[in-house]
Amino acid sequence: MATAPKYFMYFPGNYRWSAAFVNMLGTAPFGGVDISELHQIGRLLEGRSGEDDEAWFDACVRVADIVRGRAEKFGAETYPHAAAPFYLRACHYYQMGERFRTPKDARALDAYRTAVECFHQFVALSGAGIEIVEVPFEGKKLPGYFVAAHPIPPLARERGKAGRGRPPCVVFFDGLDITKEIQFLRGVPDLVKRGLSVLVMDGPGTGEAIRFRGMPLRHDYEKAGSACIDYLEARGDVDPKRIGIVAISLGGYYAPRCASLEPRFAACIAWGAIWDYYGTWKKRIDAGFKASMSVPGHHIMWILGVDSLDAALKKLEPFRLDGVVQKMRCPFLVVHGADDEQIPLKDAQALYQASGSADKTLRVFTAEEGGAQHCQRDYLSLGTAVMWNWFEDKLARA
Repeated sequence: MATAPKYFMYFPGNYRWSAAFVNMLGTAPFGGVDISELHQIGRLLEGRSGEDDEAWFDACVRVADIVRGRAEKFGAETYPHAAAPFYLRACHYYQMGERFRTPKDARALDAYRTAVECFHQFVALSGAGIEIVEVPFEGKKLPGYFVAAHPIPPLARERGKAGRGRPPCVVFFDGLDITKEIQFLRGVPDLVKRGLSVLVMDGPGTGEAIRFRGMPLRHDYEKAGSACIDYLEARGDVDPKRIGIVAISLGGYYAPRCASLEPRFAACIAWGAIWDYYGTWKKRIDAGFKASMSVPGHHIMWILGVDSLDAALKKLEPFRLDGVVQKMRCPFLVVHGADDEQIPLKDAQALYQASGSADKTLRVFTAEEGGAQHCQRDYLSLGTAVMWNWFEDKLARA
């Protein structure tokens, strides 16, 4: 008798599509989806095979087009407050549809470009205090959004938060298949309410950086982390002594590496641990990709800029944190799900134990409380609340 899954699967037996669907559903508290629109996507995919990524793309883009059309109608009628959230959700549906479509053909890139344009419309209409920015990096520029901290209410100041001077800031990098627009929907609107600004970035290998700027994934992510700190220090509206870093999924490699090799970072969260990413993909490739994965197997070749799996493994060899995180000195939080099917809990335990930080915490979410799946997608608002509380303590109240 088959064992029932421990979590909700919109597409029973289909890990990747179900994971993506729950990822979208979890962003509802931050404006990422409307349940009616999401269910339209689900109905369009009813009876489709999990290998039919063309159908996934078409369904997401079809609904995104409808939602964008409503945003444009509200905008034309001079109702910007109504238009803004529809643009935000349309962006999300376009990008979640496009992420399974590799190699990136003209249709994929057109959908992605439209998604970014929708987010920019959201920026212009929402009044959310978002600035579209470019971070100088090795003769090029990394695209990002600077989301300014909200003023701290008097009651919060009385409870110990810093009430004057330049606010702290968090650099928020993505993962293997996440983007700065999708990251925004993973708790950024809540984090800025706590008096912390956020620099949300597409690093090398993700988002616009790889699609439109020719920047594939690379192991030395601390170079991008240092570029972000240089940029923030030059702004003048951020406290340079209180800059933290968080990154999600594969970002569990990026953030600890940055915080270990760039001493200007004052706090670090690995949102989903990574220990030996080469080993992770070696197992997946050896298993013929018969594993719980968030993307099609060939995605790894595209993101690394190579044309074979052997070449991908060669490029992944330095994606290991042993020998690196021992150098970390800032406060460190490792967040992981007890039932994460993509990265085992033992990798989070190894990362935690190896860190050289004297102030370190391993927070494991269980199935009973929720958040036990990969990067707390099954209880996103709880995961972000715990992480942002920690940033409050280490940066805002420090």
